[in-house]
Formats: sequence, C-alpha cells, structure tokens
Amino acid sequence: MRLVTFRNSQGTPEPGVATGEQIIGLKEAGFASMLEILAQGADCLQVIQRWIASPPASSIYQAASVKLMAPVPRPPKIFCVGLNYRDHAEESNMPIPDRPTIFSKFANTVIGPGDPIVLPKISSKPDYEAEFAFVIGPGGKHIPQQDWQKHVFGYMNLNDVSARDIQLATSQWLMGKTFDTFAPMGPYLVTADEIPDPHQLSIKLIIRNQEVGTEEVLQDSNTRNLIFKLPYLVEYLSSVCTLEPGDVITTGTPGGVGFARKPPRFLRPGDEVTVAVEGLGELTNPVVAEA
Repeated sequence: MRLVTFRNSQGTPEPGVATGEQIIGLKEAGFASMLEILAQGADCLQVIQRWIASPPASSIYQAASVKLMAPVPRPPKIFCVGLNYRDHAEESNMPIPDRPTIFSKFANTVIGPGDPIVLPKISSKPDYEAEFAFVIGPGGKHIPQQDWQKHVFGYMNLNDVSARDIQLATSQWLMGKTFDTFAPMGPYLVTADEIPDPHQLSIKLIIRNQEVGTEEVLQDSNTRNLIFKLPYLVEYLSSVCTLEPGDVITTGTPGGVGFARKPPRFLRPGDEVTVAVEGLGELTNPVVAEA
C-alpha cells in the first residue's frame, strides 16, 4: 500500500492511499493524520483496505488535482545514520565506523515531492544524498533485533541535503544538515509488506538541469551495501531513547556525493534532483536560490 499525505479540496492535510491515478482520502474513514495510522500499526491496514475497496465519491481525488506533502509532515524525531555505506566513508576520508554515527535533522527541514530545495545564502557547498528511510509504527524502548519488523511500518525515499562547508566546519554535523527544506521525503510511505527485503533495493540519485540540457546519474548503489542493517539500527536507537510512531530513520547515503567528486558537483539553482529507491517511486524536487 502506498500511503500519502495530501492537501484535500479544503486545503487541509489529509492521509490517503495512492491507487493508480487516484488518491483515496482516509479522513472519512476515521484517520485524521498519518501519525494516527502509524500509532495503530499494521493492525489498521485491513480497515484501510476495506475502505479503499469501496470509498464514497467524496473521498476520491484525481492524483493530478491534489498536492502531495511529505508522507509524515512533522515527524517526532528524524534520526540520520552517517557513513553507513563503505564507499561513502572511504570517499569522505573517514574511517569505517564500528558503531553507527547518528545525527539528527529537525522538522523544519521536511518538504514533500515537488517542493523546492532552497539553497541557503551562507553556504557555497550545498550537496545531495540519496537515502533509504524507514518509519516507525508502534514505538518502544529496548527493542531486540529479532522484533524489528513489529516496529517498522514502512519505507520511503529521502534526500539528506547537506551544506558541506557548514557541516564540516566543526565536529558536529547538525548545523549543516538542518537548514529549512533540507529533508525532502516521499512521495509515498510504502507499507512494509510491499518490500520483501529492505536490504536488496537499488538506490539512485539523478540530477537533471533543463537549462543546460543535462542528466547525470550521480549515485547508483544497493541497500545490500549498508554497514548497519535495519534490525541493528532499531535495537541501537531504542536502547537510548524511546522510538515513537512517526519517527523517521534514514539509513545513510552511498558513494557519489557531490563534495567527493573531482571536480566537486554541488547543487545549483535550476537543478532538479530525483531520489529513486526500488519499489518506493521517485522523489523529485527543484533547486532554487534563497531569496
């Protein structure tokens, strides 16, 4: 199932299901937000399936007529795993970690498909990072690895946009990671039952620029290359803090990022960036300069 958050005909956010050329709204089914769905976990999926099998006309929207938002517009927490692909750690001239490098982004960074990535005035090195993210359903503390699937509700694309000059100015990466618009997500939250093995998915990043007529495939890898897999990450993070419904955990980026290229390839106004993880659709965002 491909869950979305969209602006309905009244302009208010509503959870829904993407089915071909239509979006079936779930507000009339009793779900006011994506967080309500996530808190119920997989138990609510049968209810949603019955609803979308025969929805009222008032809940049916043509996909082209609505604006998709990030599937989880205001995540309680956003955990990011750094250096989780061996080739990215090597190209960054950093040691292969023996435990996860964790940092965070704030909810101000979250945007949806089609929303512009705004390049900040104070950075000259804005970069892209294609990432595979998972979203927590029922939360918990001290979750053992063997129970990870009970807590992972679904998966989505994420772009961990990074201002490298700000990020690498100190040992703490937060400030370079949490500019407004620096976490595009979506377009869908694909439920976990749709993805048999999250550790066998192709992951790509493509930049097109119509002004100069270019298309560049800059990242092309597979989640089988993750150093720390999902079961370990769920156990590790929940050993420190309680995971809550709607928490987003993004698993790191493969090699090919802009600052490590020769010459470097940073984001530029006029670019259009696409993150495509196998089975999760395509997340595309234009790039603009801060006014």
